[in-house]
Amino acid sequence: MRAPNSVVLPVGTHTDCCQEGEVEEKRGHIMSKIAAMLEERKSNLSHFIDNLEGSEESEFYMDQWEKLKEMENCMLTILNLVPVNCTDRRDIKKLEAVILEHVKNEELFPEVIRVLPPVYRQVEAAIVDVAQSEETADHGMMDLQYLLSKLSLREHLANLGRELLQDILRYLHRIGLIIWYEEIKHLENTVFLQPTFLITMFKILVRYRLVQQLESIS
Repeated sequence: MRAPNSVVLPVGTHTDCCQEGEVEEKRGHIMSKIAAMLEERKSNLSHFIDNLEGSEESEFYMDQWEKLKEMENCMLTILNLVPVNCTDRRDIKKLEAVILEHVKNEELFPEVIRVLPPVYRQVEAAIVDVAQSEETADHGMMDLQYLLSKLSLREHLANLGRELLQDILRYLHRIGLIIWYEEIKHLENTVFLQPTFLITMFKILVRYRLVQQLESIS
């Protein structure tokens, strides 16, 4: 309710517990209750705002008034309720399709499609090139500052700063091109340019521990 321009998709579960014809009846009832709730909220906010504005000492309540006005501007878009039979996998897939369809709707989510700045693609291509070069070790571990210095040697990335590189690394981490554990103190300055190597190491460690545990049991 506090997030501006929020989109809400009501989902009604356990339709398998409903009698024939009950689903549509309950859908209408739920949507009516949601509409009534929103109308009541709007009315209450207007009432509170009017009271503050009519107060003889309204200047003392400016912070509260501003918060209420901000809440008043928080609009909600309520989509049609989707009934789901949780015991039917086809209904789950249908719900996934509905969500995906709404998410792709640019009218509902104007910022759903964003064009990356050209420098993101340039840095991505340069990092792939660095990772594949003979100078880079097979494990692909590289110091963040050293990576920045390597990238800055390229003419079109000469002005690349550390802060921008970190933003780009977060993006590349999300899409799986590299691994960067910036939230871990001891690893915040290390970038893994070869994620597959790190994954393989994790598998070896897990397998080794598993073998040890099995041997201790036997």
